[in-house]
Amino acid sequence: MTAPNSPLAQLADPTLLRTESLVGGEWVTAADRSARFAVHDPATGIVLAEVARLAPPEAAAAIAAAQAAWPGWRARTARERAAVLMKWFALMQQHADDLARIMTAE
Repeated sequence: MTAPNSPLAQLADPTLLRTESLVGGEWVTAADRSARFAVHDPATGIVLAEVARLAPPEAAAAIAAAQAAWPGWRARTARERAAVLMKWFALMQQHADDLARIMTAE
């Protein structure tokens, strides 16, 4: 939950701020749901969000998922990889103001 006085409360698309971990293409919660840590605005000290703190086995699973995805990415042609990256670029351009707020707040 974002504090009302947080710069993140001004996001046009609040779904851009995720507090879980992306593992194997899925947003996952830490096995220990209470294992979270606060992200503070260094200028004001307010808590911007509380994000998942993965345990070592969960971090290892994230690394394994990335390694498993690599052969498929490597097998794509340069044109296919470029198309994915261009779509990502277009999304970043579309949400530039919100992404800038998130990046500068933390």
